[in-house]
Amino acid sequence: MLEVQEIASYYGNSPVLQNVSVSVRQREFLAVLGRNGVGKTTLLKTVMGLTDRVNGRIVFDGRDIAGAPTHERALCGIGYVPQGRGIIPRFTVRENIIMGAFARRDGKREIPPIAFELFPILRESLNRMGGTLSGGQQQQLAIARALAANPRILLLDEPTEGIQPNIVEQIEHAIVRLNQEHGITIVLVEQNVNFARRAAQRFIIMEKGRIAAEDTADQLSDELVHRHMAV
Repeated sequence: MLEVQEIASYYGNSPVLQNVSVSVRQREFLAVLGRNGVGKTTLLKTVMGLTDRVNGRIVFDGRDIAGAPTHERALCGIGYVPQGRGIIPRFTVRENIIMGAFARRDGKREIPPIAFELFPILRESLNRMGGTLSGGQQQQLAIARALAANPRILLLDEPTEGIQPNIVEQIEHAIVRLNQEHGITIVLVEQNVNFARRAAQRFIIMEKGRIAAEDTADQLSDELVHRHMAV
């Protein structure tokens, strides 16, 4: 479904990713692991067209999108939940979610039922301003906004970072359901190794802008984690 082929990605003149290649199959769950600052977020931004310059190919569903603007990539069916959530504080919950629907090809501007099924609190908060929600509720809102685009693949950048523990479990459960029950392909940047082991089929570990290790999730050993992720 998604192939990143020998990518170099830049902020200004500085390369952050160097010769990165990774493929993701339809309905797969790929975990992207590594220490802070190794290029995990940049990998997702590169797929979305949010870095300054890219060399290499990004192929989604057979189409090379490396030169396409971000909105065209979203229209192709790539959903993105950025680090920091990116919700609009002075928009209501309803408005924040509907904003995601503008990336739908069929023109529908509606809240998908799955958003309320996964996150019932959003139904109760439709008229609240996004900025008044807790951090965990804002993360749920950011995921619901991405789902409003009816994505075929969902890129999530540390969706449980800084979230209260009682909501972390709910968000993790929702991501697994989106993959296993709704067939959405997942690419998850995550620091929680245990969640990656439970949820993902495959993993990559990044280090210094390159892929240092990759395998099936059952091969994500403590030795690999210590070598590439210990501070």
